[in-house]
Amino acid sequence: MKKTKKIKFLKGEKFLTIMIILLLISLPICTVFTKAVLSETNISMEQIKNKIEDQEGKNESLSMQIDELASLDKIQEIATEQGLSYNNSNIKNINE
Repeated sequence: MKKTKKIKFLKGEKFLTIMIILLLISLPICTVFTKAVLSETNISMEQIKNKIEDQEGKNESLSMQIDELASLDKIQEIATEQGLSYNNSNIKNINE
């Protein structure tokens, strides 16, 4: 008959063994959790970028409408619709 020897651990060795096992179990879990949070953050960042691009497009469109409405031709057109006339002698240039 073979005799098996029982290995006795010291208190410190038991603690270290448990800590190493916990570390080996928790490390992959933490890695997956961190990657999931990073992925979620990237998705929200892309959504914000898309909203910014949409708003920039709207701002550019509105700026073009402002330029169109502020043009001299449009001002003269509205003035004639309102019964006003363009008189060049009433315009004064101011030089600084």
